[in-house]
Amino acid sequence: MRITKTTSLLLLSGVATAVLMGQAQALEAQAFVDRVAEVYKTVGYDLKFGPATLDGDTVTVDGITIGLIAAPSDMEPMTFDTEITFSGVAEGADGSYTAESVTIPDIDTDFASDPVGHLTLADARIDGLYIPGGETVPAEALLQLVQSISTGPVSVTRDGEEVFSIESMEASSTFTPEQGSGALTELSSTMAITGISLDLSTVSEEDPQAGAVIEALGLTTIAGDITQDLTWSMADGHMVLSSFLLDFADVGSLDISADVTGLTPAVLDQIYAMQATMPAEGQTAEELAQAQMMSSMAIMQGVSVVSAKVRYDDASLAGKLLDFFASQSGADRATFVAGLKSMLPSIIAESGIPPLADLVVPPVSAFLDDPQSLEVRVAPPQPTSILVLAAAAANPAGLISALGLAVGANTAAAE
Repeated sequence: MRITKTTSLLLLSGVATAVLMGQAQALEAQAFVDRVAEVYKTVGYDLKFGPATLDGDTVTVDGITIGLIAAPSDMEPMTFDTEITFSGVAEGADGSYTAESVTIPDIDTDFASDPVGHLTLADARIDGLYIPGGETVPAEALLQLVQSISTGPVSVTRDGEEVFSIESMEASSTFTPEQGSGALTELSSTMAITGISLDLSTVSEEDPQAGAVIEALGLTTIAGDITQDLTWSMADGHMVLSSFLLDFADVGSLDISADVTGLTPAVLDQIYAMQATMPAEGQTAEELAQAQMMSSMAIMQGVSVVSAKVRYDDASLAGKLLDFFASQSGADRATFVAGLKSMLPSIIAESGIPPLADLVVPPVSAFLDDPQSLEVRVAPPQPTSILVLAAAAANPAGLISALGLAVGANTAAAE
């Protein structure tokens, strides 16, 4: 009798323990996804996860709704009724979380009804997810949220016709020291979106005039890639954007590079705090904007420009535009270009900056004659703070010298 009672108590105890453990696991899983949502609010996303369950170190979430905190009133959040798996989840002593990977099954779903919008997405995953702890999330932590994010093919259709697709996307970052392990000193990041395809033939349905221009320019379909390469030192805020390149076949490429110093995590924290500022009682939106402008000038005092460059290499777009506008004016291309070139000096003169004419007219004229490349460069004699440059804007002629502004056309790209 005593043995039977003891056995019954042990069984009941085991069942109770299992139930309590299940509740604890559910709470831990929910605490994890709640923290993910809270952290991502800081960077502007409104995430609402479905029910979360825990199995060992794997958290599975049934569905997600993604919105933007500052979304326009006509932009609806997107809901995906799909399972999201966070693998290798661990909680740190400071309340942070890490996950080795985040994966979702391939998506094949409608996201709009009029017109019918349909999305397919394959092989989407995140590797090295870091969710910092603490009541506030500093910029230094926000810079380390993911090690890499990638997808396979993506396709968006409109009423059954594909309007956008990519072959793959991958963005990755490396951190020194290791992600989330201490005060961040360096990071580098790369991004590649390959096999981009856009079908602009349906633009005419919404805007017949724009659609006619697109068709006349032969831009109903365009294809290309986007790549980026960046390094960033936290101690002095030295950020080098080696290249942000948009390269579209038979259209052209636009490459942007920049070298700045002083853009430290502390500066980013001040910017985030300023952006979160709400109007004081009785303060108008205009007054708030003016106050934020003054604050931003003070914040950016320590940020200096070393150099920057924007370069466009033509692959037929400029020529097509010249031909199109020449046709619209009833002239041949040579006559149209000659007219543009004759107007350039007077257009530049309207700026009230005489030195700009000598800087801009010769290269732009050369580009109009033979569209190959056009490049605008900024290279101050020494790193110059944004605040000093803003002050120099009161004397535009002096600003040209302070910036080391240069414009070139049809030159070979720097290696």
